[in-house]
Amino acid sequence: MKPLIGGQAIIEGVMMQNGDRIAVAVRRQSDGEILVKPLPARFRFKKLGTIPFLRGLFRLFDMMSLGLRALNLSTQLAFPEEEQMSKSGTFFTFAVAIVVAIGAFMVLPLYLTGFIPGLRLGNSIVFNLVEGVIRMSFFFVYLVLISRMKDIHRVFQYHGAEHKVVHTYEADEELTVENAQKHTTLHPRCGTAFLMTVFVIAILIFSLVGQPTLWVKVLSRLLLLPVVAGVSYEALRFSGRNYNRWWVRALAQPGLWLQKLTTGEPDDAMVEVAIASMSRVLDPEQPADSSSDIAAQQAG
Repeated sequence: MKPLIGGQAIIEGVMMQNGDRIAVAVRRQSDGEILVKPLPARFRFKKLGTIPFLRGLFRLFDMMSLGLRALNLSTQLAFPEEEQMSKSGTFFTFAVAIVVAIGAFMVLPLYLTGFIPGLRLGNSIVFNLVEGVIRMSFFFVYLVLISRMKDIHRVFQYHGAEHKVVHTYEADEELTVENAQKHTTLHPRCGTAFLMTVFVIAILIFSLVGQPTLWVKVLSRLLLLPVVAGVSYEALRFSGRNYNRWWVRALAQPGLWLQKLTTGEPDDAMVEVAIASMSRVLDPEQPADSSSDIAAQQAG
């Protein structure tokens, strides 16, 4: 069975991962040259990362760490003449972004739902369903707004290029621009689809808390986030292995619809960059670790 390869759109490029073979490919803006650099793998929780329902949390941590390193490297390669943000500055920016995201997509929807008459002390499932709809609405509006930004739109186009090249690889086709451009920009193993899974599972798990006071609800949401991540990861693994079943494809469809906001049709130059990254991680001369957990590797 061929390994599943996934990746991530970065600044003016694409990161691909095949086990511990990781490559960052970027088009340098000064002269248009494609630069491809390996990125060392850092799997900090290999043993814990094999335990069902725990591995999702540790896998998510590894992916976030890898994503940050890939973004930093891509900025350095694409804009070498510009002043780069320090590692501490990057970490601080990321930490602030996490806090803002928790406030905007977790605490605020909960707070607003509590103002709806009859819900605060009503059925917990209905309360969490309404809260989940508000949360998804906020996220939808957020994606629509940022997709209109020129720089973000280019990242979304590289996201589409990454998916097209992954589809080409999975179809056992030659990695050419022409072959890749025939494929869709949507992919069932995308991180956007994972977020949709998180939203749905969060509704179910948060409903188990019942209807305590507001501050207890807020605390429970934060404490249950690792549980939500763990269950969502297992759902992603299952769907990735059983995507040939019609009912799995039907359940995954909302995640594909959401990707229409996070991917864009790439031009040929963007696809060339994604192919360069894929080619590097397929190179047998690059180091590989067969024990790496790649069964549910995200495609984007």
